[in-house]
Amino acid sequence: MPNFSQFEIFLKKYFSEAISPSQLEQFRLAYGAYLEWNEKINVISRKDIENLAERHFLHSLAIAKRLRFLPGTRILDAGTGGGFPGIPLAILFPEAKFHLVDSRQKKITVVRNIVQAARLDNVQYSVQRIEQLTEQYDFVVSRAVAAMEKFLPWVKKRIHCRSRHPVRNGILYLRGGEIEAEMNALGKQAGQWSLTPLYAWFDEEFFDSKYLLEVSFC
Repeated sequence: MPNFSQFEIFLKKYFSEAISPSQLEQFRLAYGAYLEWNEKINVISRKDIENLAERHFLHSLAIAKRLRFLPGTRILDAGTGGGFPGIPLAILFPEAKFHLVDSRQKKITVVRNIVQAARLDNVQYSVQRIEQLTEQYDFVVSRAVAAMEKFLPWVKKRIHCRSRHPVRNGILYLRGGEIEAEMNALGKQAGQWSLTPLYAWFDEEFFDSKYLLEVSFC
């Protein structure tokens, strides 16, 4: 069974100055709730649940190595699945506002229960298709939901350009694979984009083939 102490080691290694005791307790509560709920609704594969700390919690927090969300920032987690990257980021940035969306009811059932267990008051969630949304946000975050030729049109109009951050408002997308070739193939449709390999921030082997894709149309 995965142990929360492994995630504590990651937090101390990579985020020691950013974590308060109350946030650490929220991470602990969320971690335990994931283990409990994954037995009921399989949002993480039985094999991969052993890597909950590294491949889900820490992976989600890679976005925080690039950008610290200011108070009041509105973030859409598009296709959140079981709550990644939205829930770990919501714990780390309690004054930002997160909207976690997925089209599958069972995924949002897990999200709702994790949010309640971790006592998060800065997260809303809904069962919706991304392309049906009408609200606007500062940033869209996601983890490998769809090919970029589909994903970008879904979320492009959901981002406003009134930026308050050193990074332009836009998309912060975690994934692996041949993302550079995929973006180049889109040409001007891809907006302004850049890639950061996650091994720039994390030492673990898992991150050697993972990237943070930033896209802005502003």
